[in-house]
Amino acid sequence: MTDIHFQHTDSGQAPVPVGQSYHALLTPLFWRLLACLLLSFLVICTAWSVRAEVPQERNIKAAFIAKFIGYIDFPVAEAGSAEMHLVIGVLGADDVAADLTRQVTGRSINGRTVTVKTIAPREKLDGLHILFIGVAESDSAEKPLRNAAALGILSITEFDSGMRLGSVINFRMVDDRVRFEVSLPAAEKAGLKLSSRLLSVAYLVQKAAP
Repeated sequence: MTDIHFQHTDSGQAPVPVGQSYHALLTPLFWRLLACLLLSFLVICTAWSVRAEVPQERNIKAAFIAKFIGYIDFPVAEAGSAEMHLVIGVLGADDVAADLTRQVTGRSINGRTVTVKTIAPREKLDGLHILFIGVAESDSAEKPLRNAAALGILSITEFDSGMRLGSVINFRMVDDRVRFEVSLPAAEKAGLKLSSRLLSVAYLVQKAAP
């Protein structure tokens, strides 16, 4: 049998069962507060997760771009030193440019120092070795992609029409993962030689029409 203790008052009122009043009043309040706290926690976690997904994707793409350097033979390298300085231009993706800068600053990638440069729309591409065009400039990407090919620049995009417009490498999301596809005709047009190791890990390799 459960013992019930009573609280006596000086007002002459009937004694109140302390154990019963505690569970009757505090238990519902406790569960309501706990439910509110859990709901708030879930909302905060969900919002944080959504905000974190995009920066993570941009960081991964920046890492890929830096990694590509070791698997590309640039036309200008044939006449110069293997330790030449490389310049990466970024158009329409300041966040990727910032991530790239953090990743390459003070580092030598395959014996090459690297500089990241933010490119404005309609700016000349002279001096670049790699050009990344973000989705924000997808509607006006055809001309810079055409100019990049003429200058022997490795072009990289991140939108559906990238390969069709002449990009050598295009990022795409596959099963929530960052993957990339490669156009061999575009690489040949720009005079770029791509390592077989790079092609082996590409999601899709577009070959020349027979």
